[in-house]
Amino acid sequence: MKRYAIGVDLGGTKIAVAVVDDEGVVRHKRKALVAKDGLSATAEQIASLAAQAVKASSLTWSDVVGIGVCVPGIYFAADGTVWAPNVWGDQRVALGDALRQRLATEVIIDSDRAAYVTGEQWLGIAKGLSDVVFVAVGTGIGAGIITGGRLCRGAGDIAGAVGWFALGPRRNEPDKQTGMFEYEAAGPAIARKTRARVEAGEKSSLSTTDITTELVVRSALAGDELAGSILDEAASYLGMGVANIISILNPQVVVLGGGLMNAGEYLLERIRCETKLWAQPLAAEQCRIELTRLGDDAGLLGAARLAFLKQSK
Repeated sequence: MKRYAIGVDLGGTKIAVAVVDDEGVVRHKRKALVAKDGLSATAEQIASLAAQAVKASSLTWSDVVGIGVCVPGIYFAADGTVWAPNVWGDQRVALGDALRQRLATEVIIDSDRAAYVTGEQWLGIAKGLSDVVFVAVGTGIGAGIITGGRLCRGAGDIAGAVGWFALGPRRNEPDKQTGMFEYEAAGPAIARKTRARVEAGEKSSLSTTDITTELVVRSALAGDELAGSILDEAASYLGMGVANIISILNPQVVVLGGGLMNAGEYLLERIRCETKLWAQPLAAEQCRIELTRLGDDAGLLGAARLAFLKQSK
């Protein structure tokens, strides 16, 4: 008999919920904007969307082994709290307790980066591998790490905060808020740097009124030289960051995902070239650098997988 789990990918603005079977087939999926009126509102929304997904899948709660929820922040296993400032501000919240009050199934919570790498190892480009790093490059930069077949969490569940990599000799004021790597190479950096150069009078098809990271990527792919140079600079930083990861962890594959990686092969090849300049050479030879195969579903599928793994213990 098939087993089913619910995967929930809770983001800073959107939430996705899916019923997934134990072979990774999505039976039903739905999305919504995140309810941010406090923990209770978000927990009610997750419970409601999960119930709707179970019903739409023609299942009952007795068919579901658990619900896995990945959050855009840190899950602290010691006390079961979550820190996700883009959803609930700078306070820790007891999301697990709130969901257990509303759901008649096992509840498993983890960071989104843990879900990304778990999903990719289960069904994606890293399927079956024991040493995998998933680098998510979007509004921020974070890494999910599996080493020796186990998720790496660190002493305080903060392992993978690679956005704080120091990639230069001087620390600027913004680095104190986001980390240097993130400030220089995440999505907001692309829009910020492009806007500054357009405002300074550099030639571009972009105007100062419509600059977004997505638009800069599209312009670069269409041949805009300024946009291309901005992405090239980001690729240099990303290559250095990936090189550090390879030298430290000696993974079999580094998987790149997140909104910025919608630039696809344009960024991938530049990152690969830059990585070779900086990484420990033997480790670099052993490691592939690939784009996510699961795309936006990596977190969703990974969260469901975490529920299956918990149930099997």
